[in-house]
Formats: sequence, structure tokens, C-alpha cells
Amino acid sequence: MLELDVTRQLGDLTLAASLTAPEQGVTALFGESGSGKTSLLRLMAGLDRPDRGVIRLDGETLVDTGRGVWVPPHRRRLGVVFQEARLFPHYRVRGNLRYALHASMQGEFERIVALLGIGHLLDRMPGSLSGGEARRVSIGRALLSGPRLLLMDEPLTGLDGARKQELLDYIARLAREVEIPIIFVSHDTDELMAVATRLALVEQGRIIASGELDDMLARLDLSDQLGGFEASSRLHAVLGQPEPDHRLIRAQLADGQQLLLPADAGAPGEAIALRIRVRDVALALEAPRHTSFRNLLAATIEAHDAERERPTVELTLRIGSERLRSRVTRHAFDELGLCRGQAVVAMIRSVSLSTSGRAQRQDVMD
Repeated sequence: MLELDVTRQLGDLTLAASLTAPEQGVTALFGESGSGKTSLLRLMAGLDRPDRGVIRLDGETLVDTGRGVWVPPHRRRLGVVFQEARLFPHYRVRGNLRYALHASMQGEFERIVALLGIGHLLDRMPGSLSGGEARRVSIGRALLSGPRLLLMDEPLTGLDGARKQELLDYIARLAREVEIPIIFVSHDTDELMAVATRLALVEQGRIIASGELDDMLARLDLSDQLGGFEASSRLHAVLGQPEPDHRLIRAQLADGQQLLLPADAGAPGEAIALRIRVRDVALALEAPRHTSFRNLLAATIEAHDAERERPTVELTLRIGSERLRSRVTRHAFDELGLCRGQAVVAMIRSVSLSTSGRAQRQDVMD
């Protein structure tokens, strides 16, 4: 587990942040450019020193300014992946990987190479690699160093759509199969939604809130800060049997309700996460008889922010053990007489599907 509580003056910005990350999973740092995300990573990596504070990993104190403790970067056993791959140009891919190989990882070389799909690149020189290939090699090199913590600073910056998606798939798979915590910084909300298990919001040098991703997305008090996510929420489901006549497949939620998705959403039995934007969730007091909406879910209003002086009202809906957010006009809110505890029907226009690390928008309106 990572524990951090640090302060550092950065020009006009005061970095004063506290963060705890669990022993496994991806903690995403999200905030505007210049909010202090990369500066926090540099403090964790030991590339900068805090003016005051403590950093602990697995119970070991890496930094304690009060006691004069400072563990240098090379002794922290951290893997760092920057925006640039930073490979040794005069070594082949195999040499780059073996240069960082820690004694504890001797038996893991083939597994890491297979995990990242870079076996066919081992005899290539870095100059012949594409941007996505070079990033994967960089991640492999970091993992083979036997890190206790992996730090990833905007690892997909500059990649085009196809290469970015390919590497995103590998990172999502990595997060499931590697038993170390990962700190992931990105300005791209689709990346964070695809790989993160926890979210920390960074604003003007401070971590203003952190927690499990789904819980954070459900918090109405964070609507302004989560605007970059287009105020999304997620539902989890398992794919069922396809309907070949309509090129659709059913997805069953934990409470037994079902959604219809395009047939290429995945294979029967596959667990998926569905990203649903608030703007794509309409509400009704009862299921309409004639509608093009294929996905209607019974829900209960758990919370709303109608007390705020705004033309729209944000609502949190309870669907079984999960939450779904919606946004309606104040006129609709008042006309329908919506209130906490009320049963409603959530009509979903479209979702963004993440399956085994894939993230793509799927229209499910008709």
C-alpha cells in the first residue's frame, strides 16, 4: 500500500496532497493541466523532494522530512513510464528489457513479454519501433525491474487512435494480471474510465477527493470537478445469448435486468463495464408503450441536487446494488414531480462499452 502526505512549493502553486493507494489496482490522478499531477509522481519516484511530508510503501518509509529519511530513487524499486519511451537507442529490444531485469524477475521474462505482446520485437532496434510498440517495451522494462509500484505519466500521449487503443488494451490487461499498485496520470477521460479502479481528483495542488471509481462518479457534489468525464457512471453486466436476427446480444445486470447491445460487444459469459453518460439517460414515471428505446431499466431516485440554482438537475438512481446518473431540465424535474425514493424508468440512449480493456462507443437507441 502507498501512503503519501506531502507539501511542496512550486512557484505560485502549493502542492499539499494526501493519498492512499491499495496494494493492487489502478489509481488514476485526474485534474486540469498544471494542477500538480506529474509533480506528485515525481515526488513518489524520488525525482524531487518534498518540503515537508511522509511517503511510505509497503510499510517502508521512503521519505520522512521530520526524521531526515530519504531513500534515493534507485533504492525505491519503483517502475516509471514517462510520456516518452526513453529506450537505449544502441540496444535491441531484448537488451533494453534485460538491462533492467531484477534478480527476482528472472523467471518472469517470458511472461511479461507475452503479456505485452512484444515477443516479435525482441531483435528490433528502438528506432524501428512504432510509438505504441516503444511504449509497450518501456512498460515491459519497468515491470522487469521488479517494482513494488508502477508510475505511469501520460503513457499514451501522442499516439494515434489505433495505437492508443492497442496500448490501452495492454494496460487494462496489465492492471488485472500484475499484483502491484499502479498510479496512472492522464488528461484523457476515456483512458481513465477504461483502466482505473480508483480515482483521485487533483485541483490546484490538492487532492480534493479520492475513492473507488464508481463511487466517485456517483457523487453529485463532485459534478463540477467530474465535468471532464461528461458526468458518466458505469454499470457492470455479464453478456448472455446473442440475437442473431437483429445482430444484438443481451447483457444481464446483477439485479437481473437486461440491456441489448450490438452483437460485437463480446462473447457470451464475458463480464463487461458499461460507461453511460448522464446526457444519455432519460427518465419516465412508467415504461412507455411505443418507443425506439430498447433499454429501459427500473430504478429508484437515490439523490438529486435540485436545491442548486441551475437550469438542470443531476440525479443518482439506484439500480440493484449499482448507481446510474441522469440529468434532466428543472422544468422536467418539476413537471414529473421527481423526489428521493421515487420509482422511475431509466431510458438509455447509448453506452460506451469497455470489455477486457476495449473502450468504444456503442449506439443502443434503436
